[in-house]
Amino acid sequence: MRQNARVLRIASLNVNGIRAAVRRGFDDWLSDRDPDIVGLQEMRCPVDQLPVLAGYHLSYHPGELAGRNGVAVLTRRPPIAVRHGFGNRRFDAEGRYLEVDCEPADGHPGLTIGSLYLPKGDRPTDGPAAEAKHRRKLSFMASLRGYLTRARKRAQSEGREFVIMGDFNIAHTALDLRNWRSNRKNSGFLPDERDWFASILGPRTLHDVVRRLHGEEPGPYSWWTWRGQAFDQNTGWRIDYQLATPELASTATTGGTDREPSYQARMSDHSQVVVDYNL
Repeated sequence: MRQNARVLRIASLNVNGIRAAVRRGFDDWLSDRDPDIVGLQEMRCPVDQLPVLAGYHLSYHPGELAGRNGVAVLTRRPPIAVRHGFGNRRFDAEGRYLEVDCEPADGHPGLTIGSLYLPKGDRPTDGPAAEAKHRRKLSFMASLRGYLTRARKRAQSEGREFVIMGDFNIAHTALDLRNWRSNRKNSGFLPDERDWFASILGPRTLHDVVRRLHGEEPGPYSWWTWRGQAFDQNTGWRIDYQLATPELASTATTGGTDREPSYQARMSDHSQVVVDYNL
């Protein structure tokens, strides 16, 4: 539990099914860590079966693909505006992006918050179907890049900071995955994906908050396959991020992943990305 009310704690987690995550202890984590805002991805839950998460207002974009995707944002108070998708008809129906506006409260600034679940893609050299899946991912990314510029500028013009968080399914640099050499031709670490990620960052646009805090050290990883000894050996990928506007990013004091103490304690194949902003 936090003692300093000026700290804004923002968290993000790909839950890999919200009902399964709740069974595995999500409620306990939420109570213990007490975040002000939480972005959730891969909810995979019909609206009428959403669990009650006490103390939070849930904004939800389930999409139209039964049992897949779905993004949400938890806030202490109802947001003043909610937007489903980013204006791309091809992708908005899939439940991959949700954005909310929150007014200033309790010493915290006004915020625009995006929760993102970016498509996985595939290795394009593995045949026509894989190449098509990769091109589809690139199309999503190109459309999102333009939208992020508009969203950030809109938030700024209305007096709010902007943060987008979630599962980007891209490791930006060699610091962001354990076995980067053997993954150079695999989806999630391909040159065009990494170039795109670099293109949405900049001194005056968006900062990778956790990388800013951890500098040139590997990780902290946020995803490990369920298979084998990947989790126990920390053979992971950092594909979950918080990207914030410069003023907000500059206030971040601590941040990283809440990696569970054991394989058995995992709620998801991802771990929570949590950042404290000292305002």
